[in-house]
Amino acid sequence: MKTYMAHDKDVVRKWFVVDAEGVALGRVASQVAKVLCGKHKPTYTPNVDTGDFVIVINTDKVVLTGKKLEKKYYRYHTGHVGGLKEIQYKTLMAQKSDLAVYEAVKGMLPKNSLGRKMLTKLKVFKGAEHNHQAQKPEVLKLV
Repeated sequence: MKTYMAHDKDVVRKWFVVDAEGVALGRVASQVAKVLCGKHKPTYTPNVDTGDFVIVINTDKVVLTGKKLEKKYYRYHTGHVGGLKEIQYKTLMAQKSDLAVYEAVKGMLPKNSLGRKMLTKLKVFKGAEHNHQAQKPEVLKLV
């Protein structure tokens, strides 16, 4: 039996929209990362970007379970000496909830050029409106 290996020209991409209202951050990120990688398709090939486009809306209504709002921090470095910055997730979710979802999905993708290519297919919006109606996205139900 031959193993099917997808090529870039064979990939057919679809658009999905995910409503993140009332769903845990990690659950949204893991489901979106699976679709971005293409693992939901029978034509999945590890070394080819076979994933679909994903639009995440209502990120301002994403839930963090437990005491993560107070105890979890988003850390980044400015590039200067002593430039480590920390933001508590309570303020991050209030000001930049789209960044929190984006970084959660980014952490679940491969750390190479293929993962960076997959991340370009992710579109994140704070509210319920998005500007990709022309692509006719299908609703993706989170499990």
